[in-house]
Amino acid sequence: MIYGYIRKSTEKQSYKHQEYEIIKYAQNNGFKIGEWIEETISSRKDLNKRSLGKLLNHLQAYDILITTEISRISRSVPEIFTIIQTCLNKKCQIITIKENYRLGDDLQSQVMAFCFGIAAQIERDLISQRTKCSLASKKAQGIKLGRPLGATSKRLKLTKNTNRIKELLSKGLPKAQIARILGVQRMTLSRFLLRMGFT
Repeated sequence: MIYGYIRKSTEKQSYKHQEYEIIKYAQNNGFKIGEWIEETISSRKDLNKRSLGKLLNHLQAYDILITTEISRISRSVPEIFTIIQTCLNKKCQIITIKENYRLGDDLQSQVMAFCFGIAAQIERDLISQRTKCSLASKKAQGIKLGRPLGATSKRLKLTKNTNRIKELLSKGLPKAQIARILGVQRMTLSRFLLRMGFT
């Protein structure tokens, strides 16, 4: 069986480009996709919680899994090796179009997958370091990080109901009743009032 595997990270992304690339590759190499596996999930999610993990458990000898690039199956070096090892044990292949890898074929393929996985991990680490450095720089400059506390904060859950809350308070309603009216917990309302400077 030949499987086409497509993964996107968010609902805003589309499967169409990946599907087109896989179909084009299959046609050029005389393959016929027997089943498509599509999922919207981060590659950082545990493999067992992904459709890919379930597929790996059901692969049979000489099955082929085609995907657009290795980062579609995983961005974790250990997980890449787990996937490759599973395919090796089952005598299956994973073909990545962008890198033109046939993972599971031989030692050379495993070495190439390892190098690519290391590059992906280094890239993530660099992004993480840049983010931390940026936050540290802002903090050193005295810029307050996190959720703003002012009355104009759009992140506070109850900001949009500020006027209504003032009105209910002016009528002498207890906080517990106001919280029920707004459909929130009393503590949520109390924290909001504290942040907004209400007495």
